[in-house]
Amino acid sequence: MCDYSLENVLKLTKNRKPDFNNLLAVLNNKTPSRPTLFEFFMNMPLALKLAQWEGPQATMEEHYNCIIKTFRNAGYDYATIHASNFGFKANEVHTKASVSANDGSIIHDRAGFEAYEWENPSDYYDGLLDRIEKFLPDGMKFIVAGPGGVLENVIRLVGFDNLCYMLADDPELVKMIVDNVGKRLLEYYELIATHNSVGAIISNDDWGFNTQTMLSTEDMRKYVFPWHKKIAETAHNAGKYAILHSCGRLYDVYDDIIDDMKFDGKHSYEDNIQPVEEAYDMLKGKIAVLGGIDMDYVCRMPQDEIFNRCTAMLKKTNCEGYALGTGNSVPEYLPDENYFAMILAALTE
Repeated sequence: MCDYSLENVLKLTKNRKPDFNNLLAVLNNKTPSRPTLFEFFMNMPLALKLAQWEGPQATMEEHYNCIIKTFRNAGYDYATIHASNFGFKANEVHTKASVSANDGSIIHDRAGFEAYEWENPSDYYDGLLDRIEKFLPDGMKFIVAGPGGVLENVIRLVGFDNLCYMLADDPELVKMIVDNVGKRLLEYYELIATHNSVGAIISNDDWGFNTQTMLSTEDMRKYVFPWHKKIAETAHNAGKYAILHSCGRLYDVYDDIIDDMKFDGKHSYEDNIQPVEEAYDMLKGKIAVLGGIDMDYVCRMPQDEIFNRCTAMLKKTNCEGYALGTGNSVPEYLPDENYFAMILAALTE
């Protein structure tokens, strides 16, 4: 049985130098110099432990200094951040064990659209990257995520049920809402894509259920995908990489993701949709497969079993176009030692 403790992780990563070129190799469907880790985000209690952080986080600079230390001390070659506090304001959402896709909606008709106060990313971006890049260790880069994606924010503003009705009753209004969301997300990424500290961007937008895309593939292609294509182009035009984080069954739109939008990497996989081992066989050489060890699995399985599955995945892929991580993220209910069991498969190779 391995030592799945925080102390062992920190011991193994103490002299492990970050090198973003490893993740670049993965995103180019090549084999990195060593097993490479990928995660979207981690919960703050775990982040504080990994960072060995005991001070305050009263400012964005302090917060991201902590996040950088978290990713570095866990063995990653990058840190995931947000470029600003920009977002799309809606009504309060009441959360318990789950969140309703209709709660908090604010635009229900043309009058609501006309009354909505659209804000702009340029009013929120204050040069954060310039102030925090000094905290990056040599070899590390930022991966910048957005304040949700095109479809997620439209659903947040309109409500999922309302959006479905609106697609039938007033598709022109749907397009106006989507385009107002899309152009602002595009501007958000344009503001930071050329920054030297940025190695890649994440376009984070959940598109599906367990059985299908949330909207018809025709509507996804008509309304949502064109903006993601522009976001990926923005990254590529700046010499950076574009990663898609999207949950759900996306079999029917993989060609769109790879050939039309031209994302370099795909993140978010679930065993009950398609185990990452099968997804890798299908996608190898077409797009980098990032993470994929099912969250429910990592939450519930014995640590030795998690370690063994991750070790087997690294051997199966030889890390060619693959980086190890969870299928989605690391929430607070995921036991720390189970997460450590996963990453130690890479750190002990």
